Amino acid sequence: MMDILSGDISLLVFRRVVQSNMGDVSLDSRMLEVLMELDGRKNLGSIAKKTGMSAGNLREALSKLLKLNLIEIVSERTGAFLDNDFMNYLNEQLALAIGPVAEVIIEDSVSDMGYKMSQIPSHKIAELIDLLSREIKREEKKESFKLNMVKRIKEKGY
Repeated sequence: MMDILSGDISLLVFRRVVQSNMGDVSLDSRMLEVLMELDGRKNLGSIAKKTGMSAGNLREALSKLLKLNLIEIVSERTGAFLDNDFMNYLNEQLALAIGPVAEVIIEDSVSDMGYKMSQIPSHKIAELIDLLSREIKREEKKESFKLNMVKRIKEKGY
């Protein structure tokens, strides 16, 4: 369970857990400050900024709070991964702009970003669209691609 605190934790979101049988729990000031900020909506990056806490101190406080079962992870505030419907639309739109090589270009771009096709975090969508649009040489096709993708992103709520 503590693995979730390794790597970049800025997008993680936690919430407080209310337990009736908590008894006496000893919290230091850092733990209390972090606990008060965890609302199930704010990610750790914004909490670190607001509290002025270093990543190390924040990690330490979270680790202690997790061990005491006072908090639980809600999600990586990312909306999870891009779905197949979106990826099919992306491929379709890019193919209209650059032809049948679109699928290979998408796979290469996703790989360059360090992800698998089935596990592209939705918060990386702008970066992916930007990378792909650079492959489109004709300006009007590039603009059309970007506009269509922005429209679909809004429809999907990414």
